[in-house]
Amino acid sequence: MPLLPYSLARPLLFRMDPEDAHDAMMKLLAKSQGTPLQWAYCSERVDDPIELAGLRFPNRVGLAAGLDKNARCVDGLAALGFGFIEVGTVTPLAQAGNPRPRIFRLPQAQALINRLGFNNEGLQAFIANVQAARCRQSSEGRRQMVLGLNIGKNAATPIERAQDDYLTCLEGVYPHADYVTVNISSPNTKNLRSLQSDEALDALLGAVARRRQELTDAQGRRVPLFVKIAPDLDAQQVAVIAASLLRHGMDGVIATNTLLDREAVKGLPHADEAGGLSGAPVREVSNRVIAQLRAALGPGFPIIGVGGIFSGQDALAKLQAGADVVQFYTGLIYRGPELVREVALALQQSGRR
Repeated sequence: MPLLPYSLARPLLFRMDPEDAHDAMMKLLAKSQGTPLQWAYCSERVDDPIELAGLRFPNRVGLAAGLDKNARCVDGLAALGFGFIEVGTVTPLAQAGNPRPRIFRLPQAQALINRLGFNNEGLQAFIANVQAARCRQSSEGRRQMVLGLNIGKNAATPIERAQDDYLTCLEGVYPHADYVTVNISSPNTKNLRSLQSDEALDALLGAVARRRQELTDAQGRRVPLFVKIAPDLDAQQVAVIAASLLRHGMDGVIATNTLLDREAVKGLPHADEAGGLSGAPVREVSNRVIAQLRAALGPGFPIIGVGGIFSGQDALAKLQAGADVVQFYTGLIYRGPELVREVALALQQSGRR
């Protein structure tokens, strides 16, 4: 268990600007990972392995993309006890993202709103950071944790040429990823969610599948492809996406990204800020989409459930809806590293497979 309870640090962090607090914690992780200071927050990983998309996940609890956009803290995050970590979203070129302020806390609703806009240091820096992670430098280290690399498009790239950015990123991250996530669901890059429509999705996934086959042939290694989708979808839209995932041989789906609807936080400070809403208000919406996906995809298709996990029971509800494994991010901000072990133990003890 962590030596320093998060409950002592959270009041100080929550008095800071949300992005400043995030940056301070990421710098601390980056400097302390691989040193004796890591014992202040490390936790023994719960053993609850599951085979999914041809990968062996040490347990069913993962970190969602967005916390570590530049893959600077892979070792430090791995020390928290996650069975898998997803880093990014990375774009081909570095970009600053949207103007600050761009992260807002809604503590009354256990929620965040962000409009970061894929701020990151670009593909080459991202790859260098992944390669530098100690847990990626040996076969034993790679077996101990699954690493997903999340890819997107630059804001300056016209939506008509989005495919080019995804293919560039796929080729760059392919040798270093356990799986690759195609992020088409962030609300903070103009028109990005239009890629979830039937024709645009078919074109993108077809191109990604063809490039994956070329890379598999060239490198002798087939890397699973996941697609991350939005919660703001009706049943017909979910069915269209599910059919496209199957048609193009995708290996899994991540449900869901952040929410645009504000009904659950109406009247709260910052509720009307532009951006994606995450945290507790997304919980039931995400579970609904997961259930619809499971019905459309059948029993064997991998689903990663994300959205509103603040307890072991919340995570178990994701599995009951149809997910195989779970991820969280906002729950980590509110609950701290203790949540990783709590969720992992709850899922282990549930016996669900």
